[in-house]
Amino acid sequence: MVVKSATKKRLMELGVSEEYSHKLATDRNMTDIKNMSHDDVASTLGISKDAEEFITTMQIIAEQGSRRRAAKKSTKITIRAKAVDDMDRPEITSRFNALNHELVPHQELVGPANVSPEEQLAIETEELAPWRMIQPDPETGEDRLAKELLPKILITDPVVQVIKEVAESEDNAHLQANPDHRPLAAGWIADRVLKVIRRSPSAGQSIAYRLIVEGN
Repeated sequence: MVVKSATKKRLMELGVSEEYSHKLATDRNMTDIKNMSHDDVASTLGISKDAEEFITTMQIIAEQGSRRRAAKKSTKITIRAKAVDDMDRPEITSRFNALNHELVPHQELVGPANVSPEEQLAIETEELAPWRMIQPDPETGEDRLAKELLPKILITDPVVQVIKEVAESEDNAHLQANPDHRPLAAGWIADRVLKVIRRSPSAGQSIAYRLIVEGN
């Protein structure tokens, strides 16, 4: 028969006498002791269940079992609380669409998302022509679209990101339906022109343009 010294030491630290700790720790660990019945403990200690020493020892053992169950229960509550917290916070998985806010004016790209550079230039030139954006090139003297004169908006702007994600989602759908479809190139939205349409009950409708840029 082997006395588990660590178990004996633990029992003594909890207030069990050395004699009883020695008997309980013989061939048992703390888990085994906690699972012992009252009769088993009384038989092992060699005392009556009515003895004060028995009652005190059983209270110490029972207290350890209660602490362990409380610790387990606390862990489970923590896990459940986190799960409930995640379910009660849909913003974790739902992306805010800036264009849905009532104070944000309608904004859209000038021309479709997936166009060739030549088509893009033609569409933007026609759209911006009334605003005298066609100017002679300082080097060649030929007419060119000077859209760099437009107010800038960063590619990281929430509105631009929404437009970008919607366009890319639609483009991916076209690609799945038609393997020959030419997908959008990386960084395609940079240098595109954004059309901003503001509506007012008093002033009617006003239109402005901004150039999407990657940095200041």
